[in-house]
Amino acid sequence: QVQLVESGGGLAQPGGSLRLSCAASGFSFSSYAMSWARQAPGKGLEWVSGIYSDGSDTYYADSVKGRFTISRDNAKNTLYLQMNSLKLEDTALYYCAKARDDFISANVYEYDYWGQGTQVTVSS
Repeated sequence: QVQLVESGGGLAQPGGSLRLSCAASGFSFSSYAMSWARQAPGKGLEWVSGIYSDGSDTYYADSVKGRFTISRDNAKNTLYLQMNSLKLEDTALYYCAKARDDFISANVYEYDYWGQGTQVTVSS
């Protein structure tokens, strides 16, 4: 069965960095686009970034553009999110998600499998 397991979350100071990982199994990872999304306390699910199956192109929400970098290692079936210049408003539960095909959408309903999430807290 499809499994997505996020890791790498934690506590960071404003301006700091964290690197999230998402280990995928149970499907042909290299055939699907993948994305990261997040949910801040009391808010809805927000798409953050996406990457095509071969890593050829990436997309970002305006709120993280220039600070976050998505990447993937298809040999390791792993998705990454490098987060730099963290802000207080980046505090959220971060999820990785598998697309239904090799298409990136900012609509979170276009993703069929989700991990359990990893908590990122930015605080001074």
